[in-house]
Amino acid sequence: MKKVLFRCVPYDKDAVTLALESGVDGLVVPAGHVQEVASLARCTVVADEDMPCILLQEKADEENVARMLQQGRSVILARGWEIIPVENLLAVSDNVVAEVASLEEARLAAGILERGVSAVAVSARGVEELKDIVKELKLSQGTLELVPATVTAVSAAGLGHRVCVDTMSLMRTGQGMLVGNSSAFTFLVNAETEHNEYVAARPFRVNAGAVHAYAVMPGDRTTYLEELSAGTEVLVVDHTGATGIATVGRVKVEVRPMLLVRARVQGPDGQCTEGAVFLQNAETIRLVRTDGTPVSVVALKEGDEILVRTDAAGRHFGMRISEEIREE
Repeated sequence: MKKVLFRCVPYDKDAVTLALESGVDGLVVPAGHVQEVASLARCTVVADEDMPCILLQEKADEENVARMLQQGRSVILARGWEIIPVENLLAVSDNVVAEVASLEEARLAAGILERGVSAVAVSARGVEELKDIVKELKLSQGTLELVPATVTAVSAAGLGHRVCVDTMSLMRTGQGMLVGNSSAFTFLVNAETEHNEYVAARPFRVNAGAVHAYAVMPGDRTTYLEELSAGTEVLVVDHTGATGIATVGRVKVEVRPMLLVRARVQGPDGQCTEGAVFLQNAETIRLVRTDGTPVSVVALKEGDEILVRTDAAGRHFGMRISEEIREE
């Protein structure tokens, strides 16, 4: 996730308001407006003289910026930067900020050397695309590969503590969280986006499963559902594998009747991978079919195909490691 700054020089009150409403991480404004802008929201506000915008016209400019970065100073690379000089600066500092004026430029800056710059500073020329830039760079986590899995068993599993994850975002059909007994085999659990005659839709909620289950998180990490709390950022995934970030507003842990769902994925080499997940035994809890439509765990049956994610890596404290680990 990249930081997004808005560089409002010369000052424009309406543009600053839009930037704050868009969710930028900080603003760069003329020194005379720093206190005024800082009073509008909890947000980093920097005077433009403390974060100069420097145009890289020749090698000497690049060398000057490199020295400034090594001294811990903040610099913005003015629009017109080229990839090779930015790559050179990324080799000496993790705090490279590039000025952009469009979503296309922001994508380019974020992808240089795969890791990209640490932040983009959107210029006033890019204000019309500011919301799209914030959404893509701050919320998108790329795309995950989801694969079809065949349900092999659905059985009652007694009572257990299950976790409802209430986020601050409204999700859509086919979108939810990846959860499973093993971090190497997670099921796409649909958000409560569907209406029925007994319960209204709650599209901000994922009834995610038992407290011990793994959830796939931003930054290629996992966590136990029981460890989620208000303010935690969780990974939201749709049936195409597109990802985003949602912030947890509340977590509800209650004792409920549970089901054990087992499924199998057959690889191209014919080898099978199996996984399982414990979910609440209720009509409103749904997994996702391969076409993106939700299927209730109550109606789920052997032979149905659902979407899962498989991963060969082991995990230690949620971090990816190269180690053989079996979780059954």
